[in-house]
Amino acid sequence: MSNDNENKTPSNFIKEIIDADLRTGKYKSVHTRFPPEPNGYLHIGHAKSICLNFGLAKEYGGVTNLRFDDTNPTKEDVEYVDSIKEDVKWLGFDWEDRLFFASDYFDTLYDYAVKLIKKGKAYVDSSNPDVIKEERGVPSQPGVESQYRTRSVEENLDMFAKMKAGNFGDGEHVLRAIIDMTSPNMNLRDPIMYRIRHAEHHRTGSKWCIYPMYDWAHGQSDSIEGITHSICTLEFENHRPLYNWFIEQLEIHHPRQIEFARWNLSYTVMSKRKLLKLVEDNYVSGWDDPRMPTISGYRRRGYTPESIRNFADGGGVAKRNNIIEIGRLENSIREDLNKSAMRVLAVLNPIKVELTNYPENQVEELDAINNPEDETMGKRKLPFSRELFVDAHDFQEVPHRKFHRLSPGKEVRLRYAYIIKCEEVIKDSEGNIEKLLCTYDVETKSGSANSNKKVKGTIHWVSAKHAVNAEVRSYDRLFNVPNPDGDKEVDFIEHLNPNSLEILKTCKVEPYLKNAKPGERFQFERLGYYCVDSKDSSENNLVFNRTVTLRDSWAKIEKQKR
Repeated sequence: MSNDNENKTPSNFIKEIIDADLRTGKYKSVHTRFPPEPNGYLHIGHAKSICLNFGLAKEYGGVTNLRFDDTNPTKEDVEYVDSIKEDVKWLGFDWEDRLFFASDYFDTLYDYAVKLIKKGKAYVDSSNPDVIKEERGVPSQPGVESQYRTRSVEENLDMFAKMKAGNFGDGEHVLRAIIDMTSPNMNLRDPIMYRIRHAEHHRTGSKWCIYPMYDWAHGQSDSIEGITHSICTLEFENHRPLYNWFIEQLEIHHPRQIEFARWNLSYTVMSKRKLLKLVEDNYVSGWDDPRMPTISGYRRRGYTPESIRNFADGGGVAKRNNIIEIGRLENSIREDLNKSAMRVLAVLNPIKVELTNYPENQVEELDAINNPEDETMGKRKLPFSRELFVDAHDFQEVPHRKFHRLSPGKEVRLRYAYIIKCEEVIKDSEGNIEKLLCTYDVETKSGSANSNKKVKGTIHWVSAKHAVNAEVRSYDRLFNVPNPDGDKEVDFIEHLNPNSLEILKTCKVEPYLKNAKPGERFQFERLGYYCVDSKDSSENNLVFNRTVTLRDSWAKIEKQKR
């Protein structure tokens, strides 16, 4: 067991089980696995499982496998395999040389099935799917045994071999285990082990036309790999007796399955089927749309792997499913970026300001702090000139009582610069504001002897002459209710937030950002944290995604006012 106390997580029921297993000698070491199905992109719930499996193995000095449970060729794709590998690596975990696929074991699984047939524990059922479903019954009533359940071992072996050889069409026959059609656990009512499916597999090609069901492949794959602790989410709790039955009948290595509560995040959905619908029906731009709860979506939005790991580790391990407040995830990234992100100035809704008493051709270079939380990040030079851009939200021609920013006759401080006063509002023929004529107080330069003159508001700005054009995408929650799945009478699509994306194409940012690279993260002062988009941003088209807003007391005032 590792002695590195810094890597240890708080005790929980899973660790108590592992401790007992090691203490009693049930297992000599800890060997876990993360077994995604390559039929979609990983989401934030998977991040919890990844951190748990890799984290526990590391803490106990063990190892973790990455295994793709690729048993359904019609829904799986190498695109998903590649994206999952990228996500796990990005989160900071390494499976080293332990990359496996359930398809690696197709021959072994077939041999295992033959073994069960020979033991009289499996049979070929030629009933159509509707009959099989009807005969299984419901939990409160026993099922009905199939008329094909009494086939001889020899006939079952012959038919199963012909299924493998491709002698039958899709759906003509299935292989089922012989367990207990009266069991209240539906998973034990002669579960299907193999179905015929003439489909190309992304790894095995056309070698197979019969494919193992997930419940048949999953437990045996864990056993083949020597997994000691098979950590699953709660929906697999009722499947555990079936996994145990298979392993006991085959008399092979027996991993211990432990279930924990899956995470559901508020204001989103976690079902792969529903996420796929969002993608295929173009409600979002793709699996990596920054509004999606996928790891790739969070990465593109500007989340850091550290913030997601901290979020996953900080939530503990529960035995009951619950909904995690999205605010906890947002706080995790705020805390991380507050320490690491460079502060910059950006104006999202620009309105021009002309300082009428500032020399026309003069340009000053002002000192700006890169990050007050980390002095080692130093300072940068910020150009200041006669014409500036400020944010339209920082100006009100007729200000309300609690508005302490720019308005006619009022003074406000420009961040890192001077105090200015609005003298006149210039409008076009339609009444739209063209620019504000202001004066600046030369004695109030930031850092000067008179810079301590008191005004109630400080706003951000950029020099018009030096500003860089940018597109800024502000993302909000994808759904407008905390639990889009909560009302089974209403399609979850009905709860989509129509205001989850706002695109501003005329933004102005300070010149330091001209060479910002895809993936770089910044704090736009007074606005929030932003990331250079990894797909659409280019040298000639600078695009930022809002990662998360700041804690803004002004926003609370606005909310109360409304």
